[in-house]
Amino acid sequence: MDIQAIDLIKAQLHLLYGDQADGVFARLRALLPDTVPAPAPLSLSEQDAIIIAYGDHVQRAGEAPLHTLRDVLTRTTLPYGVRGLHILPFYPSSSDDGFSVIDYHAVDPALGSWADIRAFQPDFRLMFDAVINHISAHSTWFQSFLRGEAPYDRYFVTVDPTVDLSQVVRPRTHPLLTPFATPSGTQHVWTTFSADQIDLNYANPDVLLDIIRVLLDYVAQGAALIRLDAIAFMWKEPGTSSIHLPQTHAIIQLLRAVLDVAAPQVILITETNVPHAENISYFGDGANEAQMVYQFPLPPLVLHTFRTGDASALSAWASTIQRVSDRTTFFNFTASHDGVGLRPATGLIPAADVQALVDLTLDHGGRVSYRQLPDGSASPYELNITYFDAITHPAITARDPDRAFRRFLCSQAIMLALIGVPGVYFHNLFGSRNWIEGVEQTGRARTINREKLDADALLRELADTASLRSRVYHGMIELLTMRASTPAFHPLGDQRVLDYGAGVFAVERTAPAGDATVIALHNVSDQAVSIATLPAGNWRDLNTGANVSAPLTLDPYAILWLERSG
Repeated sequence: MDIQAIDLIKAQLHLLYGDQADGVFARLRALLPDTVPAPAPLSLSEQDAIIIAYGDHVQRAGEAPLHTLRDVLTRTTLPYGVRGLHILPFYPSSSDDGFSVIDYHAVDPALGSWADIRAFQPDFRLMFDAVINHISAHSTWFQSFLRGEAPYDRYFVTVDPTVDLSQVVRPRTHPLLTPFATPSGTQHVWTTFSADQIDLNYANPDVLLDIIRVLLDYVAQGAALIRLDAIAFMWKEPGTSSIHLPQTHAIIQLLRAVLDVAAPQVILITETNVPHAENISYFGDGANEAQMVYQFPLPPLVLHTFRTGDASALSAWASTIQRVSDRTTFFNFTASHDGVGLRPATGLIPAADVQALVDLTLDHGGRVSYRQLPDGSASPYELNITYFDAITHPAITARDPDRAFRRFLCSQAIMLALIGVPGVYFHNLFGSRNWIEGVEQTGRARTINREKLDADALLRELADTASLRSRVYHGMIELLTMRASTPAFHPLGDQRVLDYGAGVFAVERTAPAGDATVIALHNVSDQAVSIATLPAGNWRDLNTGANVSAPLTLDPYAILWLERSG
C-alpha cells in the first residue's frame, strides 16, 4: 500500500486509539487492497442530479416496491437524463422509517433484495445511507449487549445517570439516556435520537472496524455515493457538547482515507443539520473529509424568501458560498424525508423571522418538532410539512393553483441554479401535499412528508396535463433539462450573486473552464420587476432559445435563465 495512505490512516488511528493504534491498523490493513488506485477526480458534472426516494415510495400490488420504484423512475426521470438516485435506508429496520437499522448488510425483504438494488445500477448512480451513529435496539448487536455477550458488551455507550450531561447538544426532547436491564444490572445507554436507536461506541476500535466492513460491503453492492447520516454526534464524551468533536472529524477523515485506498471513485457526503459554519467544517481542508455536504441553510432561507417576497437574506448568504476546492462541492436541496431544519438558519435570519416560519408551518397545516436546550427548555428544531404547502397556503392553492405552481417552481429553480449538485426529494418532483392522514395514523410529525403512493395512480395523474402534479413534474423536468444543457451549472464552477433588488434572487454561474456563463434570475415577489441592464454580452433564454436584451420585465415568480451566447 502507498506510504502516504498508510501514514494518513495511522495518524487518525493514533488520534483515536493511542497505544492501540498499531494493532488496529494491522486488522484494518487486512481489509484493504495491496495496491492503491490513482486518485479519482470528483466525477460530477452539470448533468448530475439526485432523486431522493424511499424504496417503497411507490407501490403496486404483487410487486416488490424496489422494482416498482425502478419502473416509475425509468418512465419519469431516466428519459431526461436524471440518473442519480438516493434510496433512503432499505435495510431491515424497527422504526423511524428505516433509520433504526437492524442489519446493515441486508435488504428489507418487504422492499426486495440485493438483486433489486443492483438492477438500478446500469441506469442510475446510487447513493446508500450509512446510518452509523446508531443501530436498532432490535439488532443482533444490541440484543447481544443486553445478554452481556462479548464483544458486543462494549459496543455501546453506557453512562452513570448521575453524570452531568447538560452540555450535550440535543436534537430531540426525550431523555438522552435510556435504562436497559442486563446481567450486570440496569445500564443507562446513550440514545441520541430515540430509545430504539442505540448510539455506537466508537471509542471501541472493534466498532470502527465493523463499520468499515459495512461501508466496503456497500461499495461492493454498487454504492457510488455514501451518505453519513447524523454523523456529527458520532463521538460521545461527558462534559462536552458531544457534537463535532475532533474525534468525529478524525473518524470521517479515516473513512475517507480508507475509501481513497479501496474505492477512490466513491463519494462521501455528510448529513449535519447544524448552523452553516459547523456544517461546512466537514469539508475538512478541502481534500481530506467529505467530498459533499448537505446545504442545510437553503431550505429555511428559501422558505423565508417566499414568505417575505424579499431575497435579501438568501442573497447575502449565497454571496458567501464559493467553490471550496476541486475535490468538493455542496449537495443542494429544499426538502428531504425529514422536515425543514431551523438550526441552520441561526444567524442568517432574525429570531422573529424564524418564529414566523414556525407560525407559517402551523397555519399551512404542518407540524413542528422540538429539541431540548441545556437549560431543559424546548426550542423549535424542524418544520414538518411538504415544501409545496410550505411555500403557499393550501387555501390559496385551492383558489389559485397557477400562482401556487409558479411560486413552488421558482423556489426549486433557485436550488437548481446554485453551485453544487441538486437533490430533488421524490415528493417535490411530483408536487405532493401534506399527508395529514398519515400523521394521524402514525402519530409522528415527519410522516406528513413521507406518503407512499400508488404507482399506477401517480402515472395516470402525470399523464393528465391539467393536474397540479403533472404541471409540477413537467416544470421540474424542464428545469433539470435546462440545467444539464450547459457547463455553466457544473458543480465545480464559480458563483456570483448579482444585485437586482430585494425582489429578485439573481446568480451568475460560470463553467470551470470559463467557457460558459449563465445568469439565473428569479422573481420571488408578487409584483412584476423591471431589469434595466444585463452584464455585457449577448444573452439567450435557455428555455426558448430566444435572444434577450435589457430592459426586460420579470412577472411575479418568473424564472429566467440566460446563457451568454457571444
